[in-house]
Amino acid sequence: MPAKKILIVEDEEKIAQLLSDYLISASFETQIILHGDEVLPWLKVNHCDLILLDIMLPGVDGFEICKAIRKDNSLRVEANTPIIMLTARIEEIDRLIGLEIGADDYICKPFSPREVVARIKAVMRRYQPEQETGCSKLQLDEERMLIQYSDKQCELTKVEFILLQTLYRHPGHIYSRDRLMDSIYDDRHVVSDRTIDSHVKKIRKKLADVGFDEQVIHSVYGAGYKFE
Repeated sequence: MPAKKILIVEDEEKIAQLLSDYLISASFETQIILHGDEVLPWLKVNHCDLILLDIMLPGVDGFEICKAIRKDNSLRVEANTPIIMLTARIEEIDRLIGLEIGADDYICKPFSPREVVARIKAVMRRYQPEQETGCSKLQLDEERMLIQYSDKQCELTKVEFILLQTLYRHPGHIYSRDRLMDSIYDDRHVVSDRTIDSHVKKIRKKLADVGFDEQVIHSVYGAGYKFE
């Protein structure tokens, strides 16, 4: 099996090289980018399996890069490719913003390179593309608003599809009901947060209808939902 490739986006060259050395020792391949403006052009022609993304970068900052990766279909990475953000900014608002825009984990400087390697392995265990699992994968067809598993398929409403897609793209990430409502409703004042519970119940039934494990959508007490 080919080595997993980690893209390191870090403007401090010594830190980037140190991380690269540790990752290579852990049997990963690495690519270093030092300038924010170079990330998206590189991803248009190159593939990677995980991105270590510093927030404070020259050119485009890490927040904007993260948002672009989650939305840009022209890149050679999947929309749910894991992103771990690196930063010296420890304010709570930065942590919340980083996770809300689609980051999978968040590591504050100074950090141990061994910790970074461990966190990368943990995140990648949650993200298992179809070719690694050796089994059928749940397919989400956005054009037809349906899910397909093996030889069965089932239509979803637009709201159900967006909700499932949001959870599915970031396995293991916990979304609050408020965050999910913001994702699927332009005017969230017309619904209550319990509406999300109703949609999740219907989605679970439709997952079961195509033979997929409906319990992959986990309820997290007091927090919300996650796909795992």
